[in-house]
Amino acid sequence: MDVAKKIQDIQANIERVIKGKSAVIELAVVSLLARGHLLIEDVPGVGKTTLAHSLARSLDCSFKRIQFTSDLLPSDILGVSIFHQQKQTFEFRPGPIFANIVLADEINRTTPKTQSSLLEAMNDTQVSVDSVTYPLPQPFMVIATQNPVEYHGTFPLPESQLDRFLMRIRIGYPDAAEEKKILERQQALHPADELQPALTVQDVQELQNHVDKVRLEESLLEYLLAIVAATRRSELLALGVSTRGAMAFHKAVKALALVRGRDYSLPDDIKELAPAVLSHRVMLAAGQGGRGRFEEAEQIVRDLVESVPVPL
Repeated sequence: MDVAKKIQDIQANIERVIKGKSAVIELAVVSLLARGHLLIEDVPGVGKTTLAHSLARSLDCSFKRIQFTSDLLPSDILGVSIFHQQKQTFEFRPGPIFANIVLADEINRTTPKTQSSLLEAMNDTQVSVDSVTYPLPQPFMVIATQNPVEYHGTFPLPESQLDRFLMRIRIGYPDAAEEKKILERQQALHPADELQPALTVQDVQELQNHVDKVRLEESLLEYLLAIVAATRRSELLALGVSTRGAMAFHKAVKALALVRGRDYSLPDDIKELAPAVLSHRVMLAAGQGGRGRFEEAEQIVRDLVESVPVPL
């Protein structure tokens, strides 16, 4: 398997739709290869859902979209047991969570009860309905989009839910030249509708296995853990990064190295990924902007990274 070519193929495929955002696309691919889930938080209309669609259409796998609303129920996501009158038995009808790629669109528009129905699926790749456990297809990835918490009609995701996302990223507005290209290309057909799969399910699983083989020297592992420990000591943070967060950070760093064509990790991989992987896992202390402030959390994480000596 030509690992570098496969990764280039999926990135190039997505870049046909998402213009001028190669760094964002790279992080999305890293999340996929690290077996992680991706949270895209930004203002409406900048391409959050389009990025999720483009990634899903670049894979030859099953894809389901769930539009989160205030009246959505857990059974609308997981599925429900229906009584079969002729057989006199209950028959399980799977919900949209049973797909390789699940788009949870505007996840913070629904209630905490419904949000929590994703916890088991995201952590254990299985769901339990009526005391019966059902495995989810592999690979399994949730791509969630949300508007900033300051917007009306939103329910902030609880810490336990946020901690299950490998990364939280922003897309941002395109520059003038790229925005002009977007307007010119989307006169009739949306370019995402023209995408053909660049990878099969087997390709994705093989690439995920290659991530496990990437080397991370002991000194770099200690550096990574020192950054995690710094978030727990900081007076600016009421809640530091969990052990689950440290494990996710470790996996993401190795995936980034693979995406960039290496079988070993560098200190720069750790420094570069820290804001995306750690900022949504911390809670700001009182007087630091409050919970859910994307920019403040990212800046604190960056400052903490700079305060930790890089191994020689």
